[in-house]
Amino acid sequence: MNRGAAGRAGGLAAALPAALFAALAGTALHRQELPATGAALPLGAVAALLLLASLQLFLGAAFRTLIPTAVCGAGCYVLAGWWSGMEPGKRLIAGDLAGMIWVYGIVAVTVVMLVWCRRYRR
Repeated sequence: MNRGAAGRAGGLAAALPAALFAALAGTALHRQELPATGAALPLGAVAALLLLASLQLFLGAAFRTLIPTAVCGAGCYVLAGWWSGMEPGKRLIAGDLAGMIWVYGIVAVTVVMLVWCRRYRR
């Protein structure tokens, strides 16, 4: 196996656990709010997206290919979508502002990180 193929395989092996971690930690974090002047700011959702972005940036820089960054974002989105689509009472991500920022922000962050990590390609 040449160095490029080994890097892609290692990147995929790292991207899947990173996606699972980002989805679990982000889902736990996204509901944290900062009460301010009668409204609650969903800072937990923003922090969860920053966590995802930092993992994707690490994967892109470490493996010098866009594939792990894309796989991490897609895996995180699939898990968050599954958890937000469960039946009421079992749903981990509600359809409120924080949940919408977290679920749909995953796509936006992934696109931004793919554009950013293009500079690390070989």
